[in-house]
Amino acid sequence: GTDRTILSGIHAYYEPEELVGKTLIAITNLPPRPMMGIESCGMLLSAVRDFEGKEELHLLMLDDSVPAGAQLC
Repeated sequence: GTDRTILSGIHAYYEPEELVGKTLIAITNLPPRPMMGIESCGMLLSAVRDFEGKEELHLLMLDDSVPAGAQLC
């Protein structure tokens, strides 16, 4: 129920419009951290792999049946 700003270096892998409407997994109990003059209040979880000599980053996303804010177990 609380809006958060989370900064991450994912622009090389995702365009903002690709993430609109998606439910991503984030760690939100970290202390806020200043980054580039903005306070980041969490961390997005992702998986990285090397595929044919190129690094790929895959954000962990949930399907539409899981509401935003659901707890992970």
